[in-house]
Amino acid sequence: MTYSVLARSGHCLAVATASYSLAVGNAVPALAPGVGAVISQAWTNRSLRHHALAGLRRGEGAETAIAGLAASDDGWDKRQVALLPLDGSGAVHTGDACTDWAGSIVGEDFVVAGNFLTGPAVLGAMAGQLATIPPAGTLALAQTLVVALQAGEAAGGDSRGKQSASLLVCANGAGDISPPDLLIDLRVDDSPDPLTELARLLAVWAAG
Repeated sequence: MTYSVLARSGHCLAVATASYSLAVGNAVPALAPGVGAVISQAWTNRSLRHHALAGLRRGEGAETAIAGLAASDDGWDKRQVALLPLDGSGAVHTGDACTDWAGSIVGEDFVVAGNFLTGPAVLGAMAGQLATIPPAGTLALAQTLVVALQAGEAAGGDSRGKQSASLLVCANGAGDISPPDLLIDLRVDDSPDPLTELARLLAVWAAG
């Protein structure tokens, strides 16, 4: 019921998400500086974010960390979980009972994933904006993720409509503490045009 992008650059990890649901930023994305970025969506089990990042902390690759979640989750066939570590390939689980249309694309330094979408063009449009991720610069990475979400929305987005969006960015060199020390933590919880509002908030952050 959501579409999201996880990305990394030379200095930062980031995750952004948009959905036709209230306060998506409270439920779907998470970051752990120096560890990785994660989303848990589609009949969301919020605890999967913690457990997926814990797998990375144990030295597991993204695929292994995600596979390890299945045994403790009775609704695993309905979930969509994506994980992008600080280093190495990202991975995605999209359950067989995940809300249609659902899918994902894993790139060299990004993952896009979504469900309840109008179709695969949504993810293709998002991935097209991530072909060249800025190698440095917090703002440049954040802007790239917002543009990717906007491209996904323009291609159809969430088939139900739009309501909320979120953007998180952390420095790779920050300590792995809880709650995480984030460079950017912006949320639009309820808006008729959440991505326009998210872009506005990012511009306010940049001007500050």
